[in-house]
Amino acid sequence: MSGLKVLVADHIFPSLDYEREALGKIGAELIELTSAPEEDLMKSVEDADAVITCYTEITGNVIAAMKKCKIIAKTGIGVNNIDLDAATARGIIVTNVPDYCIDEVSDHALALLMALARKIPFLDNTVKKGNWSFDEHRPMYRLAGKTLGLVGYGRIAQQLAEKVRPLKISTVAYDPFISLEVMLQSGVKKVGLEELLTESDFVSLHAPLNQQTSGLIDDQALSLMKPTAFLINTSRGPLIDEAALYRALKEKKIAGAGLDVLVTEKYDPANQLFSVDRIIMTAHAAFYSVEATQELRDKVINEVTRVLTGQAPNYQVNKNLAQS
Repeated sequence: MSGLKVLVADHIFPSLDYEREALGKIGAELIELTSAPEEDLMKSVEDADAVITCYTEITGNVIAAMKKCKIIAKTGIGVNNIDLDAATARGIIVTNVPDYCIDEVSDHALALLMALARKIPFLDNTVKKGNWSFDEHRPMYRLAGKTLGLVGYGRIAQQLAEKVRPLKISTVAYDPFISLEVMLQSGVKKVGLEELLTESDFVSLHAPLNQQTSGLIDDQALSLMKPTAFLINTSRGPLIDEAALYRALKEKKIAGAGLDVLVTEKYDPANQLFSVDRIIMTAHAAFYSVEATQELRDKVINEVTRVLTGQAPNYQVNKNLAQS
């Protein structure tokens, strides 16, 4: 097979040499875009047999411009940047990699939880400013006996629930799509969202981003949390109403937050959250490890290769699309 074109709309890797060599084995030419406004992207995808995207929006307009695309492959888990309905209507397979960084993200969420509970970054900053004291960071509370609330109970949340158990932390979870039996089997109490927010000492977000979950953590939700509770987000930034979170922190309605994701993922001095000293921020790093990155690359390559050589993919998202 030859003459195939694979378009990479954006990526997070130092180079695409690895992908270029692997896809070259099936006669595919890899085209890398350096920037992709919608109009330019629409022109670029016209003759693409496959499109790989990480963050770039693959809109209905972009999909309408595709003349022979068989697969849109997401370099990651969430597919909220791909118009699934439009792809399905055009008969285009959409894939993701739902299982590549489960350990990393659950580790990161746990690290944020422990750093918030023990106030590690804040204590470190105090010492480095020349003040050998923890007085300004009182109070701190024992982890044993506290409650972790998981909003969403997929693979990552399930791993996190396992990891906090030896710390003697109880776990409750809200997920309308996961059965009571599944949660009970792993020792987790299934609750409604309101009960979770009210009971939890740590609220960790693991829900996908969609119309139902966008802005899920708003003024009302934050008002239900304990003033000693912490909010953790390693999922998607828009799950949180950032203005509401800022108000809750300034008014001391909650104790602090650990955020790996934001609505707009860049440093922005106009974003008031950057001025709050009770937030730990990391730059969407929870997914990363050398091993996870290699697994991600291999699985995306494999999905594209399988579809372009007439095989069924392993991780099809739009499963309502009949495979030929």
